[in-house]
Amino acid sequence: MSIPCYPEWVPISFALQAEIQARLFQIPDGVSEYTFANLYLFRNRYRYLLTSHKNSLIISGEREGKRFFMSPCEVPEQEVVRELFKTHRYWKGIPQSLLTANQERLLQWGIEIAEDRDNFDYLYLRSDLAQLPGKKYHKKRNLVNAFLNAYTHEEQPLSADLFPQAMTVLEQWRKDKGEDGDYYAAKEALERFTTLGMQGSIYYINGKPAAWCLGEALAQGRIFAIHFEKALDAYKGIYQFMNQTFAASLAAHYTYINREQDLGDEGLRQAKMTYRPWGFVRKYTGHYKP
Repeated sequence: MSIPCYPEWVPISFALQAEIQARLFQIPDGVSEYTFANLYLFRNRYRYLLTSHKNSLIISGEREGKRFFMSPCEVPEQEVVRELFKTHRYWKGIPQSLLTANQERLLQWGIEIAEDRDNFDYLYLRSDLAQLPGKKYHKKRNLVNAFLNAYTHEEQPLSADLFPQAMTVLEQWRKDKGEDGDYYAAKEALERFTTLGMQGSIYYINGKPAAWCLGEALAQGRIFAIHFEKALDAYKGIYQFMNQTFAASLAAHYTYINREQDLGDEGLRQAKMTYRPWGFVRKYTGHYKP
């Protein structure tokens, strides 16, 4: 099975995994959404469909009742873009590299480009998160040190046989939050993380499972994206501890860690900024204004 040519569309499936991942892994920006795992895990939430046109992989989705399309790797031909705008409200997730190479002709086509700040991914130096150096990370180091002094802890790489223990953390996290959030995507990520090509760790406090995280490589292995982090809030400093410990456990070839977007949540934005991002993976939206 392969991705059909436009205007035919198909849903995302494991039969397409190799083809999709081979294309997306080459994207230099390291956009967190553009992996097979991320698209697959959120396929139901956004009703994703796929098509292709020459070298362009095109993804159709829906959010809040509005259809959008994405083209991670190449800008489709002008005629295709015009047709897409007849059935889609906007063009989502245009990477910086794609915009830089095509901005002039997009403007000529009548595409109005705008920054999508709420969806910028936060990019950090792996070494900063692993070492928490200098004055700017003083508070983070204090939280991690207080955690280490307060609790007996253990870290293990996630494996299939540890799935039940990770699930106990996820179920308690859901109960504590009082809402689903990304529960269903996180549950499926745990169930299928090996098949999806993800890696992560599980953390124990006093011998009991208390936290876990999962992510995957982007941008030809330069960037590691953290897709899921779940922990029990009863243990003060556990998120800071997990953040630092997991970054330290990653291979040295990962220069950056992508901790995804804040989706316009001010509290989440402030929390992400306290880790002093190295920069952002910038994304843009396009609207057709002929």
